[in-house]
Amino acid sequence: MVAPPTGAPSFAQAAANVGQPGATGAPCPLQGEPRLAYAQQVLDAVTDPEIPVINLRDLGVLRHVTLDGDTLHVTITPTYTGCPAMEQMQTDIEAALRGAGLTPYQVHTTLSPAWTTDWISASGRAKLRAYGIAPPAASGSLSNQTAVVHFQRADGEPACPRCASPRTERIATHGSTACQALYRCLSCREPFDYFKAH
Repeated sequence: MVAPPTGAPSFAQAAANVGQPGATGAPCPLQGEPRLAYAQQVLDAVTDPEIPVINLRDLGVLRHVTLDGDTLHVTITPTYTGCPAMEQMQTDIEAALRGAGLTPYQVHTTLSPAWTTDWISASGRAKLRAYGIAPPAASGSLSNQTAVVHFQRADGEPACPRCASPRTERIATHGSTACQALYRCLSCREPFDYFKAH
């Protein structure tokens, strides 16, 4: 873990700037790999605006962070084309970088390869489950490479994230967001969102 440079805000302070788009931290004096490592840690504090328990890296939306000279290039991929949260994600990324003094930067959105639930990390899946959202099973067929994604999964219906019962039923195709479906557990009778596999 790279410590914030002298005079730079802590990771918590940089993360606190999310939601305060005008906040600017002291210029970060780090260069090269230390600057890139610091940027990675700052970005790990940026969470999904619709599911605040998971950061954008664990969700698989934060694809790449590179450094060209002193300019950071951040690449993000939406969970689906037209995702209404993308604008807020970009704003939050920019606020975190600016708050940490990591300017200049550019945030790029790419649609290819298309995001897949296979990009959700194991840590991200655990965070979703703890939050009450059933994560899809990873297919294990993708390794961040372009591939054909089959929309029908062999994992069947999701297990309940509360009691782990496999006895569940879909109530609605769309849950609290368009990328989730609403399910109900037939054992504990609790409703829950399921992050749709795609």
